[in-house]
Amino acid sequence: MSRIGNKHLEIPSGVTVDKKDNNVVTVKGPKGELTRSFSPDMKINIKDNKVTVERPSDHKDHKSLHGTTASLIGNMIEGVSNGYQKALELVGVGYRANKSGNKLVLNVGYSHPVEIVPEQGIEVEVPANTKVIVKGIDKERVGAVAANIRSVRLPEPYKGKGIRYEGEYVRRKEGKTGK
Repeated sequence: MSRIGNKHLEIPSGVTVDKKDNNVVTVKGPKGELTRSFSPDMKINIKDNKVTVERPSDHKDHKSLHGTTASLIGNMIEGVSNGYQKALELVGVGYRANKSGNKLVLNVGYSHPVEIVPEQGIEVEVPANTKVIVKGIDKERVGAVAANIRSVRLPEPYKGKGIRYEGEYVRRKEGKTGK
């Protein structure tokens, strides 16, 4: 039994949730609008400022879709009302980030600066030259852009240099010992 799927999702004030044919759900809020198509097997009910998701049977596929559908709709509601953000920090001597127009420019130890253009609907802020904040209303896209930025220079285990999520623990290894 899916505990997440059985929860009633509250719709905050200022947010509207509409369901069209073939389970296409549109969520509008103060931050923007998100649309997503869900499996036609799931039954999505919207009434009294609550969204519920029901599954037609206890088949394995239906059980796996039940909680996922409810979580995705909950993430859409959260995104258009509050938004999502991921913070990254640059650790290393000379590692820095800055914005040039819409582009994020990273100097992370390569012979050239790395330029990243965020996709539509994603905003990148650089409050300090060693900190980058990725903001948006779609949780999946915010996480993907943050992971893309992090993959430019992954944190290495010997000196701990690289781009990491804020608060991420990097396990350190001991270096070689001399004879």
